Amino acid sequence: MDDAATPADAPGQPGLSPAWTSSAKDAVGGSLGAPRLWFTIGHGIVNEVYYPRIDIPQIRDLGFIIADGKGFWSEVKRVADYNMRFLAPGVPAYEITHRHDHYSFRLRVSPDPRREVLAIEFHLDAAEEFRAYVLLAPHLGATGHGNRAAVETHAGRRVLVAAQGPFALALAVVDQAQRDALGAASAGYVGDSDGWHDFQRNGALTWAYDRAGPGNVALIGELPRAGALGLGFGSSATSAATLAVASLLQPVENILRQQIAEWEGWHALRSERYAPPIDLPAPVAEEFLVSTAVLRTHLDKTYPGAMVASLSIPWGDTGDERGGYHLVWPRDLVSCAGALLAFGAEAETRDTLRYLIATQHADGHWNQNQWLGGKAFWTGQQLDETAFPVLLAATLAERSALGGIRVEQMMHRALGFIAATGPVTGQERWEENSGISPYTLAVLIAALVEGSAFLPEKPRAWALDLADFWNSSIEAWCSVRGTDLAARLGVNGYYVRIAPPDVLQRGAAAMDGPIPIRNHSEQADVPAKELVAVDFLQLVRFGLRQPDDPLILDSITVADSLLRMETPYGPVWKRYTADGYGEHDDGAPYDGTGRGRPWPLLAGERGHYEVAAGRDPLPFLLAMCGMASPLGLLPEQVWDGPEIPARDLKFGRPTGSARPLAWAHAEFAKLVISRQLGAPCDRPGAVWRRYQGQRPRARRSFWSPHAPIGDMPQGTSLVVMLPKPARVRWRSGDGPETEATTEDTGLGLHAAGLETTELPAGSAIDFAWRWCDNPDAAQDGGRVIVGGTATGG
Repeated sequence: MDDAATPADAPGQPGLSPAWTSSAKDAVGGSLGAPRLWFTIGHGIVNEVYYPRIDIPQIRDLGFIIADGKGFWSEVKRVADYNMRFLAPGVPAYEITHRHDHYSFRLRVSPDPRREVLAIEFHLDAAEEFRAYVLLAPHLGATGHGNRAAVETHAGRRVLVAAQGPFALALAVVDQAQRDALGAASAGYVGDSDGWHDFQRNGALTWAYDRAGPGNVALIGELPRAGALGLGFGSSATSAATLAVASLLQPVENILRQQIAEWEGWHALRSERYAPPIDLPAPVAEEFLVSTAVLRTHLDKTYPGAMVASLSIPWGDTGDERGGYHLVWPRDLVSCAGALLAFGAEAETRDTLRYLIATQHADGHWNQNQWLGGKAFWTGQQLDETAFPVLLAATLAERSALGGIRVEQMMHRALGFIAATGPVTGQERWEENSGISPYTLAVLIAALVEGSAFLPEKPRAWALDLADFWNSSIEAWCSVRGTDLAARLGVNGYYVRIAPPDVLQRGAAAMDGPIPIRNHSEQADVPAKELVAVDFLQLVRFGLRQPDDPLILDSITVADSLLRMETPYGPVWKRYTADGYGEHDDGAPYDGTGRGRPWPLLAGERGHYEVAAGRDPLPFLLAMCGMASPLGLLPEQVWDGPEIPARDLKFGRPTGSARPLAWAHAEFAKLVISRQLGAPCDRPGAVWRRYQGQRPRARRSFWSPHAPIGDMPQGTSLVVMLPKPARVRWRSGDGPETEATTEDTGLGLHAAGLETTELPAGSAIDFAWRWCDNPDAAQDGGRVIVGGTATGG
């Protein structure tokens, strides 16, 4: 675009500080075919549109003003009186009807299945003097800074365009006869010379600026009473305009029919591959269809198989940051891919596995989260995110659905990393604290068992022995007994949210240690024994513990007392005590601190426990349905305080957190299928066959510099695991000193097995070692007590 200053340049550069829209989405969508375009709808208008990847939003919103030219004007999203429906069940194509005393304004919205264009058919029903105006706020390159906007002519047609860097958009307008129909138009700076402020000050569109930028810019254009909009994207304004105009040279009905036919075909093919759920109440059946479509929509096309956490920006209207939810989390990704696989989308799941293998680090781990291309964003170490891809590959293999993907190397690397760094994780699944989490530990044990089948014989045996030891140690490391909280609630003990790393050496005494809570408005360090979560339910879901295990039942009592909230729709749970991730008490958005609110997906996790216990999870499915948006989008969190109408916060209804949360839709869909199967659909098969919910008796106990246990069960062999070959010298009490040479485990570690199985309880085992490549330098060793308090003796 021409930078030369002319009288047609808009004043007010650079405009107000930009912000995104609210995360309160009505709907999300995309096509199944090649076009790399995704869209969201909120407050009855189009919000962020993503192109050419699902992690790059290119506009803030596309809305409308209705005016009579005599001073009356109305912005349809602020009237907030509209209804919305799917044009076909489970298909991301929508009809929205806005109502006002002076008008009715209907929209039909769908992506073009063949072009990177969003098509919007519109029809204004009002007195003759009324006109509609389209408002467009570009945020090209995922920011409102530095955009340029203009009213230009391309191939003889007037269009609204914007560009920044390698991205451009064009908005074309036609009437019902497919003729160029853009009326009066203007470009301006937000907060000064944009079209909305023209109406606010003058009651009409009076400005006609040809261009604005660089800055936070907006476009406005007069529309005919009926017609269509094409919002196209490309690498230049010309290419975007070509696509937009070409898309509109057909009835929008054609676009809608093709979109519906392709999605209905996908649903039909999916249903052929698995038995569709039966005996579902209508709300659950409808939500299941929505969830399948939401999950499929979240798949990227440049990087097939990759999925971001949400097509929304939590509390997005408070700033211009793109938001971490436009990243790939391996944990969320595997959960979503597992749901796709459970309802028959095998090809999509294989794409996810290929993507994960391609982004695995050489040492075996995955990033905490990353951009779609694999570049790390945050750099925490979360061991469950190294374990989950192993489980996905094993599940595909168990279904004979790998499709020729070789997973042995990936499995070997991942299990080596788990053995070399676990059981202590740098961060648990809520991404805040280091230690030993029952949830993470359950996933690690499952990965060791499932992945071992793909290893050679020696590393397979070591992986299974390590899994057995960790499984036998869960209660010693992750639970407490006899606390004040236990006494108050009338239970013997309970699982904690996360144990400090030194629980390996100090046992129960470590549970007095502090866990820092940094996201809460009242930041504090809380003793581990006072932190409770629902994460222990994963032990039952994955077949490591029985549903009626006394400690599981006691932990449910504690969690329900502290975390459960009853809504008009059913129960829902908070993540953990002292959580701060959520709005402040006055409803102000989360800003690094706040107060944690309940998560609907945790109702789904509780439903999976009910399935494992042989009970019907239907109440939990219905609760999740009730907490969804009118068109079925499941939020990350729901409000649990007094209603605050000014902030649109209603009890039991979505907060300003992510909506939709893909993970929540995956949990819902899996629970529907688990209900039909009578068992958790993602329970790892080999894990269940090995443990059947029973605590194993380990034959080996493992000490390593990264996981230095302080004691071990009597009757086990102590294994000293080291990063390279060594000679380990050890003795017990006054007994003779003995030397053991390590052997290569095949997992990247070297292990020396000490003959300790006959030692009586209370025996102290002291050891040290010398590296084989430097025998003159003695290394500090350790001491392990047989049958000490950490293991429960």
